[in-house]
Amino acid sequence: MTAGLDTIIYPVKDLDRAKALFTALLGTEPYADEPYYVGFKDAGQDVGLDPHGHAKGMTGPVPYWHVADIRATLAALLEAGAEPLQDVRDVGGGRLIASVKDADGNLVGLLQDPTG
Repeated sequence: MTAGLDTIIYPVKDLDRAKALFTALLGTEPYADEPYYVGFKDAGQDVGLDPHGHAKGMTGPVPYWHVADIRATLAALLEAGAEPLQDVRDVGGGRLIASVKDADGNLVGLLQDPTG
């Protein structure tokens, strides 16, 4: 079971250009602005820019499904035939992410906040 799609991460090659584009699009400054990640919040969505995304295998934007138990959800997706892309890892503050590819090559992200 999920809590829905509240996060999308874009792999970017030029972080400064991407940051300028999303600042113009969303009409707001980023809440996180680091060399390894830029994040925006807009209309309940978390929009992230990852300058290392392509190196991690991201071929386009990745929607992240918010789940209560990332390890159980990841295991279920792998059992259902998904291909692992990124194993569970902590990206700071206890927030866990993982990602897989479905049979059509689409990327599916999972995100678990510290509170589940």
